[in-house]
Amino acid sequence: MDTSSEVKGVQHYSSVVNGYEFGDLWSGAEGGVIKIWPWESIEKSLALTPEERHMSASLDRSYIDLRTQVTVNGVCSISNSDVKYLLSDNCRAKVWTAGSQSFSLWDARTRELLKVFNIDGQVENRVDLSSLQDTSIEEDMKVKLVSGSKKEKPQGSFSFFQRSRNALMGAADAVRRVAKGALDEHRKTEAMLLTVGGMVWTGCANGFLVQWDGNGNRIQDFQHHSASVQCFCTLGTRIWVGYVSGTVQVLDLKGNLLGEWVAHCSPIIKMAVGYGYVFTLANHGGIRGWSITSPSPFDKILRSELASKETHYKKLENLKILAGTWNVGQERASHDSLLAWLGSAASEVAIVVVGLQEVEMGAGFLAMSAAKETVGLEGSSIGQWWMDNIGRILDEGTTFERGGSRQLAGLLIVVWVRKCLMPHIGDIEAAAVPCGFGRAIGNKGAVGLRMRVYGRAMCFVNCHLAAHLEAVTRRNADFDHIYRNMIFNRPSNLLNAAAGMVPYLFLSCSLACCAYLFWLLYSSGLPFILSVAAGVSSVGQMLRVTNASGTNTEEGKPELSEADMVVFLGDFNYRLHGISYDEARDFISQRCFDWLREKDQLRAEMKAGKVFQGMREGVIRFPPTYKFEKNQAGLAGYDSGEKKRIPAWCDRIIYRDSRTLFAPVSECNLECPVVSSILHYDACMDATDSDHKPVRCIFSVDVAQTDDSIRRQEFGKIIESNQKIKSLLGELCKVPETIVSTNNIILQNKDTSLLRITNKSGKDEAVFEIVCEGQSTIKEDGETSDPCTRGSFGYPRWLEVTPAAGVIKPGHVAEISMHHEEFHTLEEFVDGVAQSWLCEDTRDKEVVLLVIIRGSCSTKTGSHRICVRNSSSSLRVNSKRNDSAKNQANVLHRSVRPINGSSDVAEDLRNLHMPS
Repeated sequence: MDTSSEVKGVQHYSSVVNGYEFGDLWSGAEGGVIKIWPWESIEKSLALTPEERHMSASLDRSYIDLRTQVTVNGVCSISNSDVKYLLSDNCRAKVWTAGSQSFSLWDARTRELLKVFNIDGQVENRVDLSSLQDTSIEEDMKVKLVSGSKKEKPQGSFSFFQRSRNALMGAADAVRRVAKGALDEHRKTEAMLLTVGGMVWTGCANGFLVQWDGNGNRIQDFQHHSASVQCFCTLGTRIWVGYVSGTVQVLDLKGNLLGEWVAHCSPIIKMAVGYGYVFTLANHGGIRGWSITSPSPFDKILRSELASKETHYKKLENLKILAGTWNVGQERASHDSLLAWLGSAASEVAIVVVGLQEVEMGAGFLAMSAAKETVGLEGSSIGQWWMDNIGRILDEGTTFERGGSRQLAGLLIVVWVRKCLMPHIGDIEAAAVPCGFGRAIGNKGAVGLRMRVYGRAMCFVNCHLAAHLEAVTRRNADFDHIYRNMIFNRPSNLLNAAAGMVPYLFLSCSLACCAYLFWLLYSSGLPFILSVAAGVSSVGQMLRVTNASGTNTEEGKPELSEADMVVFLGDFNYRLHGISYDEARDFISQRCFDWLREKDQLRAEMKAGKVFQGMREGVIRFPPTYKFEKNQAGLAGYDSGEKKRIPAWCDRIIYRDSRTLFAPVSECNLECPVVSSILHYDACMDATDSDHKPVRCIFSVDVAQTDDSIRRQEFGKIIESNQKIKSLLGELCKVPETIVSTNNIILQNKDTSLLRITNKSGKDEAVFEIVCEGQSTIKEDGETSDPCTRGSFGYPRWLEVTPAAGVIKPGHVAEISMHHEEFHTLEEFVDGVAQSWLCEDTRDKEVVLLVIIRGSCSTKTGSHRICVRNSSSSLRVNSKRNDSAKNQANVLHRSVRPINGSSDVAEDLRNLHMPS
């Protein structure tokens, strides 16, 4: 076959699951190329001897190029974007071809293009504009430059302002275009599925699940999870969805969420059903199997039984975590300060988390940072300096590895992991939430990292809250905004190529121009993007935030609430109230910290339940860390200037573990998997580089994990020994009893005959699908030739079966239309071009259809066989008979034999004769 372009998708337009097909082979490739190898050509090729196959190249050239068929006057009706998915609709004889943001719908019988539509379901104009879009920004900029050159050269400062404004307006327009493209990028289609009910499901990069009918109409959409959809699979009346977060969800055919769980600690890239399990493949190579019956009535029993045996398969791990925070006041620390703060403490820990505030500030920098965030860029050279220098203190590369980082304006958080622990670390994700200037600028706000340690989710959040003594309510509101809106996502490089021109536009301007540009964008319609994008780690999170009005879309529950351990560190800016500067200095000099703590705003607000709810802090035994004169050692260095700011514990570390979710004194177990205690909580008073002192906290953390091999053994013992579970499992896997109205059908002269399938079960749904076992030719003596399988159970083109799959409710009857269709075919195609005239095959044919029946969540099947004859000779002899005679010819014989088991089906298939 032609391999001149990279094949992106292939669909043998016939399979056991998708049964309304004609044996054709469809392929999709890059550049929007779609080719079909007709079954007639494949059948001829299969009939060749091995020697003839070696010498023949007929199949290689016998494809139909659909793209050339829908190109008129050089304009193609379909997009030239890569074909990512091919889907065969067995109920309607249609094929879906899909790219990232568009779909094409084809008639599988005639191979005609029916519809082209986008991810919103809107019908496109069938004109490929991609080449125009690629250069639209550049052309717009050229027009502006040319039109400007034709004008008379302006004079004075006003003309300079006008030129600057025009240039910046062009930059703003470019930002809008890039941002819009980025938003579309994160709505792109990542997975596609056809369900037994005839609906098509697509999964998007922003977590949306979209339901389409068979005609390409968008029915509804759902978002049960905020991570990107990666794959689907289905069986019966259930749909399984795999996400980039490692989560698996189970839905019914209406989109209702039945259950979900974390299957892997990395993205799920493929799922398959077999042997009573849904198997999930993660991108790290791990494969796990999950019962297709879950969630089910016996899950509660099984969980209870497994919990009672927890001691057999539970393992406890202990590790130490060092968390450090420092408001560096736009200064760079000396080597000695970093060593005193982190060096000695890091020698005994496995994880080091560092949060810095005010790494870099100033109006120009903040504006530039916000603009960069809009197009998915973050970080600065000074932030990199801090990471490199702290890395040298920690012996990065030899003892520790840098796990992840996130910078938002002056906020920076970085995590280092000891190399021996790295195999147990996964899913390091970043997030950011701005709180300054209308919740859009990062002078205040938070950055966070989430990671899995021994399979348990731990979050670290570096905050800088509102300043000033009286702004207690604003600080509380900042925390609440951060907690509700921190949405983690893996760093994305998808925007780097698309937005490559934007940093040039910004960096070529002065800082004053950057500030003006930010104002310009803010006032010209872009604050919507800034207010969202400036606080996320990728543009993919923009939609996730806006769709929930600023909160996580997954049932309105903040992501931080679902972590097993959360650590907040940073400059929280809570002050001492009801005390004067001199009184505070006196108590500090006497080290009367207990009395000073009673004046602490944060302590009072936490006690009232207004902030950091459910969290706790270690006992403070160190002096207030704010405010000091720079480069002055000792407690005499407190601010003695004109303002005489009252010393305060602005710099804090607060945490919670699993105990606050269950019971305050729970031991570490699989239900309360993370239990931590504080070993050290102190400030490094020797560092004088900033007006704040750095603070550090060392946690001792117990983590409970499961020994999967032992747990599987216990699981098997329970399934074998618990009679109630065995009984419930047998009921779920039972195949409903069904009968069919006939096992012989004769069709001619465009007849239509109905096949009725009755579900005799009073409580279970029956799922059916109809496939073609093979086709025979009726000989002159009335005997049939040996059956020939047709391209993995594809239907012959003279037979339409509608619907070919579906669900039958208990006690209901499904009616299946068997329709005869005269079919004219082109005998041969070479390089996509027809080589002969249309002709009609008038020989009598007979096909054997297999009606496969299963329960709503069972891999066990039963079956009925139906013989359908295309009687062309009878048509020629009896073309003038009346309708009543025609109906008498199509005698419907009731099937009285019981349905076969799945083993009988497999045996029957093995007995079929294949072409030599």
